Amino acid sequence: MSLGGTIVQVRNLAECMQVAFDAGAKRILLSMSSVTDIATVPGELFAQFQTSFYSDPVDAVFKALGVE
Repeated sequence: MSLGGTIVQVRNLAECMQVAFDAGAKRILLSMSSVTDIATVPGELFAQFQTSFYSDPVDAVFKALGVE
């Protein structure tokens, strides 16, 4: 997500997820625009995370805070 609130597709999703895993992350939020890149992520890496998807910046904030 850019500072202006525009949702930007993640570049190198598999690499970003590996870095997050190595840092101890257990949960990730992905924009709906990055759904097509899930196929590039090894299944064993993707299975390590609790994954949530968001469609807009407001949705991302609510999911990040655990508010429904």
